[in-house]
Parts: sequence; structure tokens; C-alpha cells
Amino acid sequence: MSHVVSMRLQDRQMSRLQRYARSLGKTPGEVSAMLIEEQMREADFAFIEFRASPIGRQAYMKGSRLAVWWVVHVAQEYEMDAVLLAAHFQRPEVWAKAALNYYEVFPTEIDLAIADHRATDFEMLKRSLPAAQRMEISLEDAE
Repeated sequence: MSHVVSMRLQDRQMSRLQRYARSLGKTPGEVSAMLIEEQMREADFAFIEFRASPIGRQAYMKGSRLAVWWVVHVAQEYEMDAVLLAAHFQRPEVWAKAALNYYEVFPTEIDLAIADHRATDFEMLKRSLPAAQRMEISLEDAE
């Protein structure tokens, strides 16, 4: 169920909201709801902030360039162990737990982002980054 909320904006605020909405291809009401939701999530979850990215607005870990989905993607390699995850990123354990806490509440959002990442193949990447080169490293060569 959705609810209608009325608020007063100054002319300058409304102009900014309309411009921002146009840039996102959304209505001012949709953008207002999105920004309120993001702000509430930031208030509810430590170390989480929302940022614009090439694929839209996403949850990121404060103080880093890491999207939450990437941190969770790595956590899955460590069987969701916050201690190992923190060591991997050389961050405090509470930082790692913050990403896992966010994932616990919004698993679909994060799982879809991880699935999108896994679906990106090298041929698709080359179309966006023509200078990209594939490098394969054998574990036997590393020993």
C-alpha cells in the first residue's frame, strides 16, 4: 500500500527536484520517494550511503569505493564470515558486519546486482572498453 504525503518546497527546491527527476527519467514524486527511502536506509544501517553510479543509484560502503553488492560478493567466497571479510578488505569487523546486515534486509537488491555482474562477459566488456585485454594466470605459474 502506498500513501500520499504532502510537503511544501520553496521554488528553488522544486526547480532542483524537477531537474534531478528529469535527469533520472522519473517524476518528482518518484525521486522524492527514492531519496526518502535512501536517507532512511542510511539512518538505519551503519557505514551505508547511496551514490550515483554508471548503472544507477546504489548502496556503497562509507569511506570506500566499494558497492555493498561487491562486498557481499566477496563475503560469499568466505562463507559470509565477517572476520575473514574484514581481513580481506583490511577494514574493521564492524564495517564488514554492516554490509552483511544490509544484505540480510535487502537480499534481492544485492543478489540481482551480483547476478548482473556475473552475467557480464568479456566480449560485452570489450564493447564498452575497447582497450580491455584478457589476461589468464595459471595457479601453477604462480608457484
